[in-house]
Amino acid sequence: MVERDDRETEPVGRRFRQWTPPDLPWLRRRIVPPPDVTAEEIASRDIAEQEIFEEAIEEVQLRTVADWEYRFRAWRLAGLGLLLVLVLLVTMSRLLVGGPPSVTELREQAGVDSWTTLNIGVKDDQYGVAYHDPKGPWTGFDIDIALMIAEDLGFRRDDVRFYGMESEDRARMQATDAEGNRVPVQLVVASYSITDQRKSEGVHFSAPYLHTEQSVITLKDHSSVSALQDLSGEKVCTLSTSTSQNALTDVEAIVSRKNRVRECFAELDDGKIDAISTDAAILAGWKHRFPEKYTHWDLGLEKVERWGVNVGDNPALETLVNLTLYRSYADPADDRWERAYQENLQSEIDLEKPVPIAEGMQPRVDRPDVRHLPWEDPLG
Repeated sequence: MVERDDRETEPVGRRFRQWTPPDLPWLRRRIVPPPDVTAEEIASRDIAEQEIFEEAIEEVQLRTVADWEYRFRAWRLAGLGLLLVLVLLVTMSRLLVGGPPSVTELREQAGVDSWTTLNIGVKDDQYGVAYHDPKGPWTGFDIDIALMIAEDLGFRRDDVRFYGMESEDRARMQATDAEGNRVPVQLVVASYSITDQRKSEGVHFSAPYLHTEQSVITLKDHSSVSALQDLSGEKVCTLSTSTSQNALTDVEAIVSRKNRVRECFAELDDGKIDAISTDAAILAGWKHRFPEKYTHWDLGLEKVERWGVNVGDNPALETLVNLTLYRSYADPADDRWERAYQENLQSEIDLEKPVPIAEGMQPRVDRPDVRHLPWEDPLG
């Protein structure tokens, strides 16, 4: 039979608590004390040897702990170094191999740096949106949005040239100067609604910068208007190529179209038409300017009119414009859009009979795909 070791029957915990010191040579060298050595001297020597042994064990433990701490720090530094190398490799691959263009490359592709002035087509007869007094400056929400974009493109206010546009010229990006000459523009910021039909016809829009809706304005003595059906059979003026025209036709209104909204108001004042219908942000300015003459009616329509910037056939310029709109949307420190809204549209709300003018929050803008280094601020 195989003899069983008695230790196998002992509990595991007890077995491991019975620690045996290492077999060190200096412990095996026991010198037999001479006869004249006393018991006290032997005990003192044993105590000294025990203290030396305990100090040796403590030193081993301390060195073991220090070694593990060193290894941990070394591995952590190695991991951080590996991560940094990977980031640099990804960055360099995007810079050297491909990826989205940088702002510098976009400016070069768009031709921005070759422009001595920035020509922008706008409306000139829409109070609160875009209005030009021959004796004063250009004012309005669209003007402030255009100046915000121009600023980020690197143009000073004195380098921006505004040109009044008729509605039908917004798609072809052609304006007219004070002498009647045709002037091509680089941007159109002219209460221009984004639609699938316009995009299919070749208009290149930026992301939307304002949400508004269709409404109606009449003279004070007109009967109440609460829906488009109330205009059935009436003479209603709207702007050429306006998105409001189809809705008016559907309710069998007698529609006339003009290239400038001031032409509609001239006919309304003369009694040639019964009402004007177009975007609420446009009509609110006229109501605010002549509060005793007109009544502004809310139609309660669900359709949203989304205004965008026509950038022409220039995709790089479109990205740069969207980058400005993204910054004003995403950066809490950028309040240019909010100030433009408050100073031009919020101030036009009629406190006695409030009519929705436009949403008081900038429409969401997705972040453009623009290359930047990891340590660079994409909003800067």
